[in-house]
Amino acid sequence: MSLKPKVALSQDFLLQLPKLPSNVQAKVMKWAFLFQTDPKSPSINYEKIHAAVESNLKSVRIDQDWRGIVFKPDVGDVYVLLHVDRHDPAYRWAERRKLAINPVTGAMQMVVVQEIAAPTVDTAIPEIKKPTKPVSLFEGYSDRDLMSVGVPEQMISSIRTIGSDTELDDIQTILPVEAYEGLFLLAAGDSVTQVLSARETRVDLKINTEDFAAALEKPESLSRFVVVQDDQAMQAIMNAPLAQWRIFLHPTQHKLAIGDRSGPVRVLGGAGTGKTVLAMHRARWLAEHKTQPGQKVLMTTFTKNLALDIEDNLKSMCSKDTMGKIEVRNLDAWVHAYMRSHKLEHRIVYGRSSDAAAQAWQAALATKDGGLGLTDDFYEQELEQVVLAQGLTTLDEYRTARRTGRGVVLSRAKRDIVWPVFEEYRGQLASRKLKEVDDAYREVAAFLTKELEAGKKMPSYSAVVVDETQDLGPQALKLLRAIMPLEKNDLFFVGDGHQRIYSRNRAAMSKCGIDIRGRSRKLYLNYRTTDEIRKQAVALLEGCEIDDLDGGHDETKRYKSLSHGPKPQVLTFKGIEQATEKALELSRSWIEQGGDQGSPSVCVIAHTKDVRDSAAKVFSKSGMKTAVIDEAHNLNNDQATVYFSTMHRAKGLEFDQVIVIGPSEYLGDPSETDSKRKLLYVAMTRAKKEAALILI
Repeated sequence: MSLKPKVALSQDFLLQLPKLPSNVQAKVMKWAFLFQTDPKSPSINYEKIHAAVESNLKSVRIDQDWRGIVFKPDVGDVYVLLHVDRHDPAYRWAERRKLAINPVTGAMQMVVVQEIAAPTVDTAIPEIKKPTKPVSLFEGYSDRDLMSVGVPEQMISSIRTIGSDTELDDIQTILPVEAYEGLFLLAAGDSVTQVLSARETRVDLKINTEDFAAALEKPESLSRFVVVQDDQAMQAIMNAPLAQWRIFLHPTQHKLAIGDRSGPVRVLGGAGTGKTVLAMHRARWLAEHKTQPGQKVLMTTFTKNLALDIEDNLKSMCSKDTMGKIEVRNLDAWVHAYMRSHKLEHRIVYGRSSDAAAQAWQAALATKDGGLGLTDDFYEQELEQVVLAQGLTTLDEYRTARRTGRGVVLSRAKRDIVWPVFEEYRGQLASRKLKEVDDAYREVAAFLTKELEAGKKMPSYSAVVVDETQDLGPQALKLLRAIMPLEKNDLFFVGDGHQRIYSRNRAAMSKCGIDIRGRSRKLYLNYRTTDEIRKQAVALLEGCEIDDLDGGHDETKRYKSLSHGPKPQVLTFKGIEQATEKALELSRSWIEQGGDQGSPSVCVIAHTKDVRDSAAKVFSKSGMKTAVIDEAHNLNNDQATVYFSTMHRAKGLEFDQVIVIGPSEYLGDPSETDSKRKLLYVAMTRAKKEAALILI
């Protein structure tokens, strides 16, 4: 019994599908189902494209005017739908393209065959001058080196003519994604070995450059081609062609999403590099391959809204059975549920935000010794950054605690005088059955640890996957370590120090019992934001310290965006009224331009709820359709709607265009405005195509 031929769709085809006229889309989908079911059907007439450089590219008839381009090799049962267009443009597209297998990595790659013009010689000048050979950016690398980082063999000679980062960026769109990334990492100073090690890529295997079936299994190939197994899979893909993140992963993302890991993994990446997407794919793989009956994968993050978004997205990419093995819950909600299940009656408070907590704090401050000359702000920051962050519960612990970065030096005698304020605060909270969130984390972690030591059954999780790790403080990380004891595939973290908007939560994973040595990776390519927006957003962080979530430093020079667009506008106005009028003007022009199908277009992001609501009212009165994103309301993907959000609430969302309204003071001394600058960075990087920063 012969095996069914392997049928695949290219990412380029799926990106193009929504752009086709609706009647043509219907015909393409009908033809694609026939193609998936039986690519050898007599009703599919594969026609030779005489001018094509690749003999394996064939034309198929969709209707009288439209043609599909299919890869159909003479040897082997592999069929790939690559492109659809009108007859003449489709043939022109095929004439200069070749599908080949990289002889070093084994990846299947689409190559655009370039016509290299021969150098001209000016015979009118008799003097013979030795031409100055331009310095190649990749002069010191062998052909095998270049192919090992992803460069197609057919493009090596062209790559050797590149003399600058700008020239490399100019050909980014015709390079396989792993080749572009590999080349800019080499240009940034990484070695070939470093690039391959980070990717976990083997280049010591013998490659059959005619075996396209094997090539399709490579992670590099799966970043641009999807193998379709049945009609159900085809239906899901064709009905949501813009949901690329469900199907295609960068090779590094793919390798990180699957396979066993010997312990905790940390993945860093700037805004838009696909960290959350990777985390969701990892959770799905763990649920499908490493979760026994009665177990679940816990996927958690800092805020409730992000957890809800993640759960919705997981439902769109997971089967019902797989989803039944995944629990999505933000960490605070998990702690609340645990405390209730163990008859712990205390409610969690977040700082002095509630009236009861504020009253408890004022009662504690009333006991302070005025002779020290310390302000109320000092006590509050000392509580958050030292006492709660480090989980200090006794005077002896406070006496020896590190207070790095606190500014005011406290002798042992002064600490003895300061401590009773914090002790009184906790006592006041306890009398009201309240508990600070960090204290709740610490106490639940201690309870879990005691249960484990006593041999009692732990929460039945096979693994924990954590998004937005930078938002979690030391006590939260220690809690996660307690929830998931050390074993294979235990903890998987994604995060970005550039987006730490809660300054009190800075923590080193290694000091919280989480050892990531040898299991730390980075994502470099930004798939969301144009490079112009990315550069403007990064510039806002000049002078800020960006950490790697483990006590080290992260840098930005290796991050790149794959798309380009207009440079963001940076404007300054005297007040909120003028700023809102400008935001209204920009929004109207962007709405008229239209956005991507199924994508929310414009969002106005403000630094406070009052400014957000004030701007929303002005827009609404002008006749614009508006919606506020808050705890009770999320996106509905209506392109005609202008959304309004605070900077904190916008985290994790994306829009075609974004207008950020914030105080000019946010760009003050970086040592004093670190978290404010990072808020602006987060807000700006919600934009995919265009952005404006309006300072007031």
